[in-house]
Amino acid sequence: MSDLGFMDKLLNGAEVVWKPLAEIAIIGTGSRNTNEATNDGKFPFFVRSQMPRSINEYEFDETAIITAGDGVGVGKVFHYMSGKYALHQRAYRIVVTKNHISPKYLFHYIRSNFAQYLKQISVHASVTSLRKPMFEKYPVPIPCPDDPEKSLNIQAEIVRILDAFTEITAELRAELRAELTMRKKQYDHYRDQLFTFDKNDVPQLPMGHSDIGTFIRGSALQKKDFTEKGVGCIHYGQVYTHYGTYTYETKSFISESFAMKARKAKAGDLIIATTSETDEDVCKAVAWLGPDQIVVSSDACFYTHNLNPKYVAYFFQTEQFQKQKRQYITGTKIRRVNADNLAKILIPVPSKKEQTRIVSILDKFDTLTDVIQEELLGEIELRQKQYEHYRDLLLRFPKPEEVAA
Repeated sequence: MSDLGFMDKLLNGAEVVWKPLAEIAIIGTGSRNTNEATNDGKFPFFVRSQMPRSINEYEFDETAIITAGDGVGVGKVFHYMSGKYALHQRAYRIVVTKNHISPKYLFHYIRSNFAQYLKQISVHASVTSLRKPMFEKYPVPIPCPDDPEKSLNIQAEIVRILDAFTEITAELRAELRAELTMRKKQYDHYRDQLFTFDKNDVPQLPMGHSDIGTFIRGSALQKKDFTEKGVGCIHYGQVYTHYGTYTYETKSFISESFAMKARKAKAGDLIIATTSETDEDVCKAVAWLGPDQIVVSSDACFYTHNLNPKYVAYFFQTEQFQKQKRQYITGTKIRRVNADNLAKILIPVPSKKEQTRIVSILDKFDTLTDVIQEELLGEIELRQKQYEHYRDLLLRFPKPEEVAA
């Protein structure tokens, strides 16, 4: 598909007129707040996040193009809505007012081009929020506006092709993500099997048993305590956003003077996030394998023990651990498991040799899974880029200066 070849054929000499968005559409915001959302509402509720939520009362009943006024993905994420919905007060709705313009055509064009338009008009490197004038001046190409029927036919053909591209790309992404999920389930199954022992052969002991280890609460840290260099520190939030199964270095540091007063974890200890907003993330853990002692924040604890560090870290990922953990979770919005209850959780304690064997197998599985995941995610990204490339070619209309030339 050449840059203008397809569009030349489609237009067949028809004129293209560029109109400001304000001349062809209503641009407005909603009036709702995020706290009005419900988990099982009757209507879509478009807020500032990328995914819509739900609500029990609708605000509009129309066909509209919707995007957030600020937040993650500003100017890049657009929704096409036809029907009843509610809208956040910092989200925008674009409603076509001209009969010779297809709302779906406008949706595809804005989604393809608006982010680039923002770069051109902004004096900053990135745009963090949108204002109504930005939309009003946005130029939209209208093919042969003097012949509404022909214009709509051209727009309909563009929409047909792009809808087909969108569907095919979505199917490919779904297949690749299903493959990724299947691989993850296979890994989880084999890992859980490795931690399944005959109780007569391998003892199951409370993690707080005096022969195994003890849980120690982290130290209260404030923002001012963090430094660019100094003593390594792991903040509880980083356990489930930054770290994997184990680590040799920390992302954050605190001053040596503060570290002298704080409780410190040593090499081999397990760092556990005891607080989270989700049941899945609470008790995420990372084994500290670095040479130096580190400080652990509050809302976390560290487990000092005499087991293989990676063996314990992998155990925290098993369904065997998760099932026991769930019975000790407390709190509503903020979910917690305290150190005293962690000490009650039973862990199988095979010989040191067997622990090492299990770790060796899981390390290989981990590496293989990471490679497969990287390949599949790379394929998903490639498919998305291919879609965007052909979409952008399809929507590349001749600019006024190109027509004049």
